[in-house]
Amino acid sequence: MIIALVILGCYVAWRVAKQKETKLSTVYAATAFVSQLIGAICIFFFFFGIIRKQYQPETTYSFAPLAPQSESEMVRQTKNPSPPTCPDYFRWIHEDLWPWKDIGITEEMIKKGEKNANFRLVVVNGKAYVETYKESVQTRDKFTLWGILQLLEKYSGRIPDLDLIFFCHDIPQVKIVDYVSLDLSHSNSTWPPPPIFGYCSDEASLDIVFPDWAFWGWPETRIKPWEMQLKDLLEENQKKNWVDREPYAFWKGNKDIAPLRGDLMKCNPAADGSADWNARLFHQDWFVEIQNGFSQSNLTDQCNYRYKIYVDGYTWSVSKRYILACDSPTLLIDSKYHDFFSRGLMPLQHYYPIHVDTMCYSIKSTVTFGKNHQHEAQEIGREGSAFVGKELNMDRVYDYMFHLLNEYSKLLRFKPKVPEKAVEISSDSMTTKEQGLIKDYMMNSRIMSDQYSSSYYPSECTLPAPFTPGELKSLLRRKNILAKQGLKI
Repeated sequence: MIIALVILGCYVAWRVAKQKETKLSTVYAATAFVSQLIGAICIFFFFFGIIRKQYQPETTYSFAPLAPQSESEMVRQTKNPSPPTCPDYFRWIHEDLWPWKDIGITEEMIKKGEKNANFRLVVVNGKAYVETYKESVQTRDKFTLWGILQLLEKYSGRIPDLDLIFFCHDIPQVKIVDYVSLDLSHSNSTWPPPPIFGYCSDEASLDIVFPDWAFWGWPETRIKPWEMQLKDLLEENQKKNWVDREPYAFWKGNKDIAPLRGDLMKCNPAADGSADWNARLFHQDWFVEIQNGFSQSNLTDQCNYRYKIYVDGYTWSVSKRYILACDSPTLLIDSKYHDFFSRGLMPLQHYYPIHVDTMCYSIKSTVTFGKNHQHEAQEIGREGSAFVGKELNMDRVYDYMFHLLNEYSKLLRFKPKVPEKAVEISSDSMTTKEQGLIKDYMMNSRIMSDQYSSSYYPSECTLPAPFTPGELKSLLRRKNILAKQGLKI
């Protein structure tokens, strides 16, 4: 800009010298003078600025010191980041509680379900009280109660007062047909149904699904608490590449507890070699295993096959998460039952669907497909393993319990009180009475409340909103389409 003004002044001065008309020359002369003057002033300030900057000492700035952070604030920022959103399957909490959403839960409803329950649990001011109606199979009731006591420790002071009943066996208890008339109205006198917690349910039942006892250990089968068992399984996955595993579909379990399992055993290779369905299936005789010290029932030893098969037991089976964790694609035989997390699994993402009516053929064709599409098969195996590792670790299990019980408590239309026949239980009182493997598993899964102080440990994940009718319809339609695509493999 400066140079342009100087050049303009010089050009105008030259034009003045060439002009013969006095009036026009005067205008040019004035313009030249002004242009040269402005240029000279700009040049002066330009060089003055350079000289001033060269000799002026560097400016320093002083700021008032920031107020020091408190220790708790620094811990909160480093140790307690914003909680993540819970996995999508948490949205089913809202669906499981829908029968009581508008009417609430009364004490009379709970008493109506006592005949179907193993125990009644009441929590008042953070303390747990239990009234036992009937003993459960093995230690299911003990480890279910143990898990709830650990929840009370982890979220000390944050579990509301509760009153609930729990069924510890397999068959769902709250059948819709018993409480809704054939025209789907609630006109019969038995509605509303009792709110019964259990380990599984199906589309024809209204049981409230809850994490099963084996998350804290299953001593009768030597299955460790889930946190320990999951760690062992994920570590075992790293020892043998998928392509180096046996190229068959593997299953091992008790074939005698369900006809479907007996049918599955027919998919073993024919003795005369006339048929091979790409499956290797083994009967688990628990009486023999007890005698032999469970030497042939280590779950980590069962991750040596490229494919793992899941099949229901008497109803659902706790084996599903152990099978998914193997990093091998799961071949999931049609199941009408669901536990609390399996509704978050998606066909052709977390598992291959297997049609129950054509099991052997479907297993063979899926293994053959995986042989010809190894990248896709490995990806499905990794997705299934990642699901249980990230969305079904013990933090998420406790979060599910936390949100389910909090949402349930909001529906209570009475103030819980300790029943006359109930006894107080605590982690100390339970471990004092036990010994051997039961006590070991309890101690291995025990939570101390100071481990999870709110200023140190991240809070629970954030519960997602309920499904809208459109979202739920779209989800179920997508799962159905993918399942049909998988069955065509």
